[in-house]
Amino acid sequence: MSVNQELRRERAYRTKGSADIMKPSLGGLIGKYALLLIVLAIMVFPFLWQMSTSFKGATENIYDFPPSLIPSAPTLDNYAEVFRTIPVLDYAWHSLLVGVGTVVTNVVFATIGGYALGTMKFRGKWIVLAVIFSTLLLPGEVTLTSQYLTVKSLGLANTLWGVFLPGAIAAINVLLMMAACRMIPPDTLDAATIDGANTMQRLRHIVWPNVRGMVSVVALFAFIGAWDDFLWPLVVLSDPANYTLTVGMQYLSSNFAANPRVIAAGTMIALVPIILLFAALQRQFFKGVEEGSVKG
Repeated sequence: MSVNQELRRERAYRTKGSADIMKPSLGGLIGKYALLLIVLAIMVFPFLWQMSTSFKGATENIYDFPPSLIPSAPTLDNYAEVFRTIPVLDYAWHSLLVGVGTVVTNVVFATIGGYALGTMKFRGKWIVLAVIFSTLLLPGEVTLTSQYLTVKSLGLANTLWGVFLPGAIAAINVLLMMAACRMIPPDTLDAATIDGANTMQRLRHIVWPNVRGMVSVVALFAFIGAWDDFLWPLVVLSDPANYTLTVGMQYLSSNFAANPRVIAAGTMIALVPIILLFAALQRQFFKGVEEGSVKG
């Protein structure tokens, strides 16, 4: 037998052995899918129960055990009651304005800040990073009073501008964009600089095409954070006419403490925009987690 044939046999044996090691056993495969089903049930069941409750009539028992997820007589009366009780569209519009503004400012400023921290060298860079990291260690409740005093001194209390301002840029989004910008090879940016590209041209033609996936992650996180925020709008807003949707739904909850069906319907209404946004951005969202190479 020749040396080449012997090498081919050894290579084939190693490849087959690696494939056998990577191939899961039947028991391992069953255990993996069983674990996934358990995790899925824990995560999805509360949502399904809430949605089922929102369609149940007053005569149905929502606390049966085991719970019944299929209403015996589905009805939309709970949703109609929500719209009759509070101005859902007005509150949703307020939340949308705050959410869209938060997305725009976070995407713009986080991209610029991430580019500067991830690709540029300047004095005091590590001090800036330390300050940004330190803000992540503080819970939001710690800075609530100082934020309110700042907003009040600016004359923005009881306004949507006051709700929007503290979330205009988040430290975690800057760090995410910094990580994405650091994946761009420095040689590419240096070549663009040699060719005469200024900072804005590098951002537009090199950085942006390679961080769009991460931008989707930042946009989604920023919108969900602004849409779901309850404590800060509750502190800033005192006029019910300016309420955002989450604060308005708590107002609904106080009026319907004995009717969880209506509360569940209001919760489903508040979830619709987030579900639609995630459905539209899910491909870019998962790509943003994985991508790191420069696109041609």
